[in-house]
Amino acid sequence: MESFKLALRNALRHRLRTGLTVLGLVVAILAFGLLQTVIDAWYAGAEGASNTRLITRNSISLVFTLPITYRDKIRRVPGVTGVSMANWFGGVYITEKNFFPQFAVDPKTYFELYPEFLVPPEQMKEFLRDRKGAIVGRKLAREYGFKVGDVVPLRGTIYPGTWSFVVRGIYDGAEKSTDTSQLFFHWDYLNESAKRTMPKRGDSTGVYVVRIASPDQAAEVAQAIDREFRNSLAETLTETEKAFQLGFVAMTEALVVAIRIVSFLVIFIILAVMANTMAMTARERTSEYATLKALGFGPGFLGRLIFGESLVIAAVGGAVGIALTFPVANAFAAKMGTLFPVFNVSPETIWMQVAAAIVVGCAAAIVPAVRAGRVRIAEGLRAIG
Repeated sequence: MESFKLALRNALRHRLRTGLTVLGLVVAILAFGLLQTVIDAWYAGAEGASNTRLITRNSISLVFTLPITYRDKIRRVPGVTGVSMANWFGGVYITEKNFFPQFAVDPKTYFELYPEFLVPPEQMKEFLRDRKGAIVGRKLAREYGFKVGDVVPLRGTIYPGTWSFVVRGIYDGAEKSTDTSQLFFHWDYLNESAKRTMPKRGDSTGVYVVRIASPDQAAEVAQAIDREFRNSLAETLTETEKAFQLGFVAMTEALVVAIRIVSFLVIFIILAVMANTMAMTARERTSEYATLKALGFGPGFLGRLIFGESLVIAAVGGAVGIALTFPVANAFAAKMGTLFPVFNVSPETIWMQVAAAIVVGCAAAIVPAVRAGRVRIAEGLRAIG
């Protein structure tokens, strides 16, 4: 306790320098936490994927669709316990900047395969009844002010024309990491129009969502599905939902790596600043360290003083930086809208911030502590701080 009080007093002896160092630490720890949260948000879809769901798509590209006749064949594959389908719509709400995912789905089966999407029973009943009905996520509804009964007009890009959907339900996430920024509507409604205006896109879907009995069967079932359609006009590629999501992350892997490097570079920079602060502090107190050694205090005691002061500064800066991470992350998520469907500060990020603050505090004190321990009494007493 006495050592802590002494370290705290030493840290406050040069308040301006200490304050600026703490400020730098706050900014660095905050930036580190925010950048790590951005990386987590990039992988949120993959991390939230179920290990009992597979995604079957066209083996060439997602751009190419699969015939609706595949649904029954997939359902008959051993190990499959449920099949649904989803088709990317790609509509524009008012302007292009208002981006959010929109999918045409089989309403009777899709939500059975996604139990994490919680829809009130009466709203689901209305959605199933209305062919032009839609269900939107809570985050999406909050972002654009959608309410049950509102009409949402979307300008089609893949499917031309203006499409109007009536919000019949708002779903919540079973967990904090559940994506609630999507809009779902009836595949039948899309298919009827597509068969009239774009016959080649009729009776087809973008992907099939496949539920399996056990995660251990994932590879076996995936291979069986792809064998079923081998040498057909539309061969398939079946993979786990997590692998499917990671495929999108891989498209921007260079950007993710760059963000990760920058996050650690921020910590390295503040380490250099902190090390400079502690070096200046130790140099100014050379005569004091010599006096303490003359009074019988050893290098270990001097080292504890320097490490204690450095850790106190790092602890204060780290604590404030961590505390600010939550409101700043919430404000950032609000500004980004639905660009990051899931943007939560994870416990792992907090522990990484704590570890970064401790590493900075310890590393910055190593050289000054060693030099203080090697100070010769006679030379130290002649030194002027």
